[in-house]
Amino acid sequence: MKYITIVNGQEYTIELLDEHRVRINDEVIEVDLVGLGNQPLYSLLAGGKSYEAFVYPDEGSWQVLMQGTLYEVEVIDEREFLLRQQAGSGLAETGPFNLKAPMPGLIVAVPVSVGQDVRKGDVLVILESMKMQNELKSNRDGKVTRVLVEAGQAVEKNQTLVTVE
Repeated sequence: MKYITIVNGQEYTIELLDEHRVRINDEVIEVDLVGLGNQPLYSLLAGGKSYEAFVYPDEGSWQVLMQGTLYEVEVIDEREFLLRQQAGSGLAETGPFNLKAPMPGLIVAVPVSVGQDVRKGDVLVILESMKMQNELKSNRDGKVTRVLVEAGQAVEKNQTLVTVE
């Protein structure tokens, strides 16, 4: 089965070849993915490298926190993708982007303010969780319309932190 996967706006074609091999665009990679306990924490071996990732569902997409970087991930099967293309809806980003906390933690810094223009990849919030500082970034260009947190504030998982339109 093939899937179209959009990671922070970058599109990839992923094909599941068997239990331990996937094709990402034109490259075949050996993988092993294991869930760790009852938490949304996963251990991934991919291409001989080891990663840990927190994976959370988020309103039709996924938030993946890996190595201190938050990725917004949308996965669409090939059939749905073709239907969207034929309908002309494509994968355009519409409406506001609400940056949500991928896990509970403490806000270390908010380097943006309301009215500020931001580019895709700009850091919106630095969140400390499990003794790691995580830079949460914008998944699109736009203007900051809401900042709902400040440094020193404790936040819960899925709490909206910043809105970009």
